[in-house]
Amino acid sequence: MAARKGRGPLAGAVALGALLALAGPHPARAAAAPAEPESACVAGTGPYQWELEQHLGRPVDGVQSSADCYAVRAFQRANGVTPADGYPGVATFRTMLVVAARPDPNAAGDCPVRSHRVTCVDMDRQLLWVQSGSRVVLGPVPIRTGRDFQETRPGWHEVYWRSKDHVSSLYGSPMPHAQFFDGGQALHGSPGYLYGHGGSAGCVNLTEPDAERLWNLLTEGDAVYVWGTKPGTED
Repeated sequence: MAARKGRGPLAGAVALGALLALAGPHPARAAAAPAEPESACVAGTGPYQWELEQHLGRPVDGVQSSADCYAVRAFQRANGVTPADGYPGVATFRTMLVVAARPDPNAAGDCPVRSHRVTCVDMDRQLLWVQSGSRVVLGPVPIRTGRDFQETRPGWHEVYWRSKDHVSSLYGSPMPHAQFFDGGQALHGSPGYLYGHGGSAGCVNLTEPDAERLWNLLTEGDAVYVWGTKPGTED
């Protein structure tokens, strides 16, 4: 008697293979696949090596190690610094100042506490925050103040004019969310690079998102207090 068609050993193996293909990869095989390796961190010693080592709890010797590099890179990734390559450069250092100041930006008491709202401009650390009494209501955020011979003027000021889509009459450059506080000096957004070693022409530059947040908080007549010296400028 002839065997029934499709019922031999070969047909059974083909059927089993088809079922396995439909089921997808075997869990044990999937688990055994190698994970994507972490890329090596090879950035060298940076200009702010000491400061980042101290902030990150690393041995403070001013020389980049592989472990330092990984720690700096993790900090960069956590705080949106690009490129996140482990190099302790100026952008990472400026971000570190913001992070370190967050718990209490006015710990040193340099910005006078008043019952009304005060915008505090710390030129030493290149930071700005707004406080109402002793309560911080915005910031701290990174800023860029005036360069040599065009320094941002220290002391008490007040917001006397606001221009949301302002363009500089002197330089033709955009000054979004400009809030003027002393002559032609204003708090405003800067479309360019904020973390460079240079300075503004006297204004207080903020990132555009921070300038918009400040615009939505302040009004004409609000107090602005400026102190300190921008690093790299003369006293």
